[in-house]
Amino acid sequence: MTEIIAVRFKTGGKEYYFDPRGMTVKPGDQVVIETAKGPEFGVCYQGNTLVEDDQVVQPLRPLLRLATDKDLASLQRNREREKEAMRVCQEKIEEHKLDMGLVRCESSFDGNKLLFFFTSEGRVDFRALVKDLATTLHCRIELRQIGVRDESKLLGGLGICGRPYCCNAFLDQFHPVSIKMAKTQGLSLNPAKISGACGRLMCCLKYEQEAYEDAVKRLPKKESFVEAPDGVGTITDVDMLKETVKVRLDNAPDVPQVYTGEEIRVVRSGKGPRPEGYVAPPQAELEKLRKVTPRLVQPDQRDIAGSLFRPEEGDRKSASRRSRQEPRVKESRQPAAPQSGKTREGQDKARSRRRHRGGGSGGKTKKQG
Repeated sequence: MTEIIAVRFKTGGKEYYFDPRGMTVKPGDQVVIETAKGPEFGVCYQGNTLVEDDQVVQPLRPLLRLATDKDLASLQRNREREKEAMRVCQEKIEEHKLDMGLVRCESSFDGNKLLFFFTSEGRVDFRALVKDLATTLHCRIELRQIGVRDESKLLGGLGICGRPYCCNAFLDQFHPVSIKMAKTQGLSLNPAKISGACGRLMCCLKYEQEAYEDAVKRLPKKESFVEAPDGVGTITDVDMLKETVKVRLDNAPDVPQVYTGEEIRVVRSGKGPRPEGYVAPPQAELEKLRKVTPRLVQPDQRDIAGSLFRPEEGDRKSASRRSRQEPRVKESRQPAAPQSGKTREGQDKARSRRRHRGGGSGGKTKKQG
């Protein structure tokens, strides 16, 4: 086992292993380490760790010291010097009329060397430019041509997702990305929609490619002839994210139905004629393909207020709420009208007239002389 620390020189750059030489270093500590180019300033990404011997390339470069205030002051002077060197180099490029775009300037920690990164469509003869810069800046000069993806990694920025570029934030190396990945994921093949600021395909197409490849193996192809719970039909669309398919049934072609990948049975994969002599199974057998997900109901469900819901309490609350909202109307007590439509006084008068005429409800009366 070998004790190492992992150090990064740039944000999102590669991690390099160094020998801590008995010193304890924590993640985030600023350190000065020995490299093939001399002492360099870096940030510890992984503290003291024991790794297998076969994971380390010997000999390991040593850790010189934890960064001091003097080292931080030297680093600040180098940053200011880089800005001035960028301005001078841009002026010299215009004087020599070179077709190159200056991207960034980096100074070594000891200040003896300046490294310029530039982009160009072709080869550039910059020998005269190097001599002119060395005479003006009084240090070693190195020019390095980079691609458009490296330019985005150095400059940084925000992508269409609203987050910093992956290459500038955490990607330590570029992975190959092809247009086939976008086709597998069902994305638009318009280069303007799937390309990053560098003009190349977005690196994030690689992130979920394995999941999509696994879904392609499990889900049926488009235009396949399948059996579904509601009948037989042809697949018109496949949704990789939801893992569902849209089927145009033979008995209802105008209204496509959506099913999960587990609810269908493939009879013919992809385009082609239907199998000869194929007879659709009965509806009762097809119905067995339907997957019904049971609803999980908690035994002690509570309403938003947190009290146990009871139907009778809900009815009383709703009734009292309606009674508060609706105005109360006082009912006037009036005597009920007789069923025959006549008043009591009229009935008495009719009975007395019959009595004077010699009739009555009780029978005949004696004749008065």
